[in-house]
Amino acid sequence: MHLYTHKPAPNPQRLDLLMKYKGIEIDTTPLDMMKGEHFCEELKALNPSCTLPTLHLDDGTVLTDTVAICYYLDKEYPEKALFGNTPLVTAQVLGLMHKFYTEGMTPIAEMLRNRGEGFKDRALPGRINVAQIPELVNRGKVRLDGFWLDMDEKLAGKLFLIDEQLTQADIDLYVVCSFAGWAKQVIPSNCANILAWHKNIETILQS
Repeated sequence: MHLYTHKPAPNPQRLDLLMKYKGIEIDTTPLDMMKGEHFCEELKALNPSCTLPTLHLDDGTVLTDTVAICYYLDKEYPEKALFGNTPLVTAQVLGLMHKFYTEGMTPIAEMLRNRGEGFKDRALPGRINVAQIPELVNRGKVRLDGFWLDMDEKLAGKLFLIDEQLTQADIDLYVVCSFAGWAKQVIPSNCANILAWHKNIETILQS
């Protein structure tokens, strides 16, 4: 199989942290999204939307959704499972991943992509140009502020999101915290539960 990615970007980072934690190595073509390299003909032939990451399997199947790629690799390499070993834990992980994407990553993306020349006419990912809506910047900030409060309540007394084990949900929330920095946002100092959880997850992922 072959992976196309841009590791610094948030969705590729979700996958990269999974691969590093599980010790997975895949032939990879790095594409610099800031230089527009992901619009190359090679990737476009596999994934017309030109989104990253994209995983090309040996049988010709192409996976273009980050959650799908992470889930596939977690099952192909079952050691140190990140999507759980029971249907219940898997369901909990997937539910939290969806929550973090819609309530965490999306508001940050709204703040980031709807201002400045760097994302002019690139307010949404994909091959179609989409105009910026400056009003979404403030809305994104309001949504993110609420997200931090919700997460701080959820993480009260916890070092992991689900039971006492690292899951892809922890990785995804960790990436949300990192991605916030792109929009010059940080975990609020009064969110002690998130900060304690973040320190624990960072120690595990960097070990």
